[in-house]
Amino acid sequence: MTLYFYIFGSVLLVSALSLLGVFFLSFSKQWLQKIIFLLVSVSAGALLGDAFLHLLPEMAKKNPTGSGAWLAVISGIMVFFILEKIIHWRHCHITTGPEHPHPLGLMNLVGDVLHNFFDGAIIAGSFIVNVPLGVSTLIAVVAHEIPHEIGNFGVLVYAGYSRGRAIFLNFISALTAILGALAAVLFATRMASFTDFIVPFTAGGFIYIATADLIPEMKKETAAARSILQLFCILIGIAIMLALKFIFEN
Repeated sequence: MTLYFYIFGSVLLVSALSLLGVFFLSFSKQWLQKIIFLLVSVSAGALLGDAFLHLLPEMAKKNPTGSGAWLAVISGIMVFFILEKIIHWRHCHITTGPEHPHPLGLMNLVGDVLHNFFDGAIIAGSFIVNVPLGVSTLIAVVAHEIPHEIGNFGVLVYAGYSRGRAIFLNFISALTAILGALAAVLFATRMASFTDFIVPFTAGGFIYIATADLIPEMKKETAAARSILQLFCILIGIAIMLALKFIFEN
């Protein structure tokens, strides 16, 4: 029961992040971009730190020589590539042209449903392996989801939805993380090899998001001072994961 409390409590926490739009109703686009600028950098560091300091070492302990685990890493990269193609969300720059057709918002919601489903499965699968791995993965997901949800809220608003409806739809799509967690729990009870797959799969997904999505977006910043700040925030994200590793191993 304690394990299920960790899993579903964590998933509900991540789902609640979809309500962040409530706190940004009165903020300007320029202010939001400044906040997202910092959060994206921390997120990239946290995702890389979790992948290379927690998930891949855990994978190596269970499968020191098997190629199957590395194929799972590749599958994580490919699945998140497909998800990104579907969702078309951006962390740092939200296009704000004069017209944004509703299909953009609908496409964004469909992609977000799939994205949140995998988030729930990833969190649950990590906790099933062990609690420390679950905590580190949860923190990495939260670091990633905060700028994601702020950006997602903006996409829905600019696609033509009212702010209230955008918040509501964003929250409903976020609840699919619970379904992902349920699916992971069911698979884990029926497939002994499930955790051997979900850990490297998660690592692949995190590596893809950080290197193919976040870092290229960050490279658009050319000002020296802001670039140094980006690097500092990336190191903060990595340091958080390193501190967790030190705490759990001592």
